[in-house]
Amino acid sequence: MNDKRGRHWRIAGVAIGGATLLGATTAIALAQPVAPLAQHQPLAVAANSVPQIGVADTVDQPLRHLVEGPGTQSRQFCQDRAAWVRPHFAALTLKGADTVTVRGSGGDSQTLTADHGDNRALSTRSFPGSCVTIDANLSSKDSKVAMDSLQSGTAAADVIVAGAGDICGSNCTQTADLVAAINPAAVFLAGDNAYENGSLNDYRTRYDPAWGKFKSITHPSAGNHEYQTSGASGYFDYFNGVGVSNGPAGERGKGYYSWDIGDWHFVALNSNISMSAGNPQETWLRNDLRASTKPCTAAYWHHPRYNQGSHGNNTNTNPLWQALIDHKADLIVNGHDHNYQRFAPQNTNAGADPTNGIRQLVVGTGGRAFYDFASTRPNIEAANDDTYGVLKLALSSTGYNADFVPVAGRTFTDRFSGTCKAKGTTPTPSFTLAANPASVSVAPGGSATTTATVTSTGGFSAATNLTVSGLPSGVTASVSPSSVTPAANGSASATVTVSASGSAATGTSTVTVTGTSGSLSKTATFSLTVGTTTPPSTVFVDDFETSKGWVSDPDGADTATTGFWERGDPSSTTESGAKQLGTTTSGVNNLVTGRSAGSGAGSYDVDSGYTSMVSPGISLPAGPLSLSLRWSVGFGANATGDDYFTITVVGSTSKVVLDQRGTGAHINGSWRTLTADLSAFAGQTVRILVKAADESTSSLIEAQVDDVKITKA
Repeated sequence: MNDKRGRHWRIAGVAIGGATLLGATTAIALAQPVAPLAQHQPLAVAANSVPQIGVADTVDQPLRHLVEGPGTQSRQFCQDRAAWVRPHFAALTLKGADTVTVRGSGGDSQTLTADHGDNRALSTRSFPGSCVTIDANLSSKDSKVAMDSLQSGTAAADVIVAGAGDICGSNCTQTADLVAAINPAAVFLAGDNAYENGSLNDYRTRYDPAWGKFKSITHPSAGNHEYQTSGASGYFDYFNGVGVSNGPAGERGKGYYSWDIGDWHFVALNSNISMSAGNPQETWLRNDLRASTKPCTAAYWHHPRYNQGSHGNNTNTNPLWQALIDHKADLIVNGHDHNYQRFAPQNTNAGADPTNGIRQLVVGTGGRAFYDFASTRPNIEAANDDTYGVLKLALSSTGYNADFVPVAGRTFTDRFSGTCKAKGTTPTPSFTLAANPASVSVAPGGSATTTATVTSTGGFSAATNLTVSGLPSGVTASVSPSSVTPAANGSASATVTVSASGSAATGTSTVTVTGTSGSLSKTATFSLTVGTTTPPSTVFVDDFETSKGWVSDPDGADTATTGFWERGDPSSTTESGAKQLGTTTSGVNNLVTGRSAGSGAGSYDVDSGYTSMVSPGISLPAGPLSLSLRWSVGFGANATGDDYFTITVVGSTSKVVLDQRGTGAHINGSWRTLTADLSAFAGQTVRILVKAADESTSSLIEAQVDDVKITKA
């Protein structure tokens, strides 16, 4: 080896402890030669690290290449007989306009900028050929390039991953067997991994015996059932270690993180915490995507944006979707509904968009009882609600081939493929406009408001003027402020006030809010109703998404042995039709008699007596009052008139507003609406009492309540 400056040099098969460092290493003139690794201290790895998951049949050769600014340097690294190579940087810091360009001997190149490197450890994409050249162009003394290894392979840089959501209740061994047969390099989880509450005991006794065999290669995300244990502590304890703050499941309190495998960047997100634009998770996501070096991107979390199952669409995920769209992500995988759904690429407004949209999958098929489809959504490509299985993804540097793999004995399958979007292009700055609430009522002589929100996409941050049109006769509108400027990828709001004169025309109109910024123009609409009376006011409302203080067994006299009333996410049960619905009428939770499914409809239904639950005290004003709520009850054919479901309003007197009884025939559950006049209770404090009873010989009864509301006319 010639180590003089100004001369070419070559290392051929440098051996360290019997292992070949590189099959061939070449440096350009004026570059310092790389001495054998044993002569140097190992390079320190940056704390801000995106792990590159190891894959079989690849080789990681250690080396030491350090460049500190200011200065320029070009150096080539080769691996004999490699089909591709991929450099790994132990630490990359690029300031200002400083760059590092990686050039493959097959002709590909990738330029890294300050977006990619702020004391960050990362691997690049793979480069066809056996060599890469690292061109460092550093002007800042604070810029640093520390490369510590070169990964290579003699076959295509393709990998297999597999996963599902809604996995281990009483039985998930069949889907675990599928994963074992697929033998993936990595496993992802889409949440609700260990029922019923995601406790450490649930993970140890239900999840670990089946899917725990893949723990060392598992990259989880949390579902709502994980958060039924405070702070999802059981989930973090299982994957990170008891009491350990950070680990494979991400940081406690956050639960979002990213990882690389092959030429794909995966992002695990947390839909159980705030997802709003500009909040820590959404800001982290945008920064993470901006720094990714991979040509393909997939994201996964629990609650789906689009869903034709019983839980419905979740628009709270829109800011995450928009960030992923802005950075040209390719796949989203969710769970939550216990079925399988594949959608065509869409935008955040349910519009088909094959160019910029993202394909979303719901794979809630890991082993929990199925949820029936409640509707048909636009852009659905494939769906099934009675087959357990897992998603298998074969990932290349340009796209994916995907298979839904069913458990033994089932015939439903789904096979599809896609090509990754071109990355590295800057999203076009733009904005969206929304009005909330989308329906406003006003009496003649009165006024009402809605909020117009401008949300930045693609880094848009410019003054946006807001105007209102489409007002009916006698109605005027003002906007304050009339111009807003959102922060880049953030949002800004204005109040729209509509005022009706005493002679304003009554009826309902569609009013348009227009946002204009330069050549950009967006609109949002809201419904305006001008009436002759003041609209009803809400006295009490409970959708059971949070605790409002309902108390079970309020008198300490309940006699049932199972199926106690509780607030939670229900599982569906069937016996000659649906008995307990796995749906709510809004959100995730409702009141339900024993929300778990168990091994059958009779496992957690009401048995051997009655169970009761009562609302907090509700102070009613004077005047006309009305109660509305949604309810469902299912009776088995063994239920008699002694078995019942009742709802009673209790004040100075009591009023039974619902009384449902068994009939000796199957009565299937379905969501129905109850309304009742409560004017007789005006001025009183009342409570709402729900009861369900199995008072005859052992019989089947399941009951549910959702969306309770009391209004004053």
